[in-house]
Amino acid sequence: MQEDDQLQVAAGQNEPFEDLIGEPFAVIESDPGVFTMLMRKLGIPNLEMVELYDIEPWAVDHLNPHGLIFCYVCPDDDEAESEDTANNYDAPDPDARDIWFANQLSNDSCASQALLNVIFNCRNIQLGPTLQYFYNDTEKMSWVMKGLAITNSGFICKAQNSLARPADLQAARHAVATKVNKDMKRKSTSDSTGPKKRKSSNSKARGKKRSEDRQDAYHFIGYVPCDGKVWELDGLRIAGPLEVGEISPTDTTGSRQGWMDIVRPALRLRMQRHLSGDAREQIRYNLLAIVDDQYTKLSDSLEMLKRERIALERRLGEQYPEGWSEKVNPSLLPAVREIFRTSVQSPEPSHTFATDFGSRKMERDMEILDMPSRNLPTAWDTCVQNAMSIKVSIEEELTKSRKTNTDFEQRTFDYGPFIKSFISSLQEDGHLQVLLKGEQIHADTKEPSNKATPKGKKRTRR
Repeated sequence: MQEDDQLQVAAGQNEPFEDLIGEPFAVIESDPGVFTMLMRKLGIPNLEMVELYDIEPWAVDHLNPHGLIFCYVCPDDDEAESEDTANNYDAPDPDARDIWFANQLSNDSCASQALLNVIFNCRNIQLGPTLQYFYNDTEKMSWVMKGLAITNSGFICKAQNSLARPADLQAARHAVATKVNKDMKRKSTSDSTGPKKRKSSNSKARGKKRSEDRQDAYHFIGYVPCDGKVWELDGLRIAGPLEVGEISPTDTTGSRQGWMDIVRPALRLRMQRHLSGDAREQIRYNLLAIVDDQYTKLSDSLEMLKRERIALERRLGEQYPEGWSEKVNPSLLPAVREIFRTSVQSPEPSHTFATDFGSRKMERDMEILDMPSRNLPTAWDTCVQNAMSIKVSIEEELTKSRKTNTDFEQRTFDYGPFIKSFISSLQEDGHLQVLLKGEQIHADTKEPSNKATPKGKKRTRR
């Protein structure tokens, strides 16, 4: 047993020690597949992220989203400063006391920051044990302390960095090392020479240089309905959550119904702001919605139909002891087992996801017991036909998940060692200098050819 484990056992702690000096956060893409995997790694089951291409009711309301995450390109320094002055220094909203909100204290943690700001304000959402412990531990903290807890959480940082590209991880480490090096040099210079008078320089030139060297920086903010109101949760907003609007008290179906009508004008304003000026030629934002996982819903629907089929066949056997197969659609009988089979599920009843699945199954069993005998064959046909459509939808969801996983492996795989080994092999075989000179190598003789690449033609890269 290692020394840290011995200390932990002696102290009677069940939680592992937190590494407060871990890796920095690396940027991740604003992609629905990436955010879905981030929720899985954080321990948030039965939810997924989808991208919205329109905010009109016909494109959103049927999804019944739990919350939204809006990603946009951060404005320039001057614009950001004026926007902060206008919005960030408002007085905190007293109605936001019960809203879980964390200020963003790390530059590249805005993806996890926005996701947690939304998820922790969604009611009736299941959390994993680690994330539940984090929520309980930070619930009574101030907004700044919650942001510090996220920044210092090795669990959250590791989950986000596992989805980043190797180049982004290296860039994050390089940025921290560069900043520390500059701070050390500045401190040593000030200690040895004392304060120096700042030289005047052209501020416009500096701003132009910053604009040329600056890469696009993206920021994430969340929108969520909570406690009868819709909130905008921007980690950079010092004043905390911003109330977008109040949900009508006459809405008795729950706060998730109709809240998109309130947030839609605010989204239009933000989209219009980021389509002004030179940005009209290209879209500089995207919108993600947190919705119920489609696979789990479809899987539970198929499992319910499996049990419904068994109950119907039991009653059909009781009503038609001589044989009930002639009473139903004969074209469905030969393929009935394959209809209820998917690439990951057997035709027999299997596990379910919903917590209320048992109660809904009991209600359906009672309906089948009370069903008139003449309606049983039609109910069996409908059950099998519904299973056919659900099976197709499940296979589509599985295909989408496989593609997401493939994209994740391709994006996060580190090709650096292979490239280094390949270049070293070229150098050892004496081909590197030949290729650098633009000459071609014959595959048979491995000798350089005098024919160079014709001018005006480009080499194709695969």
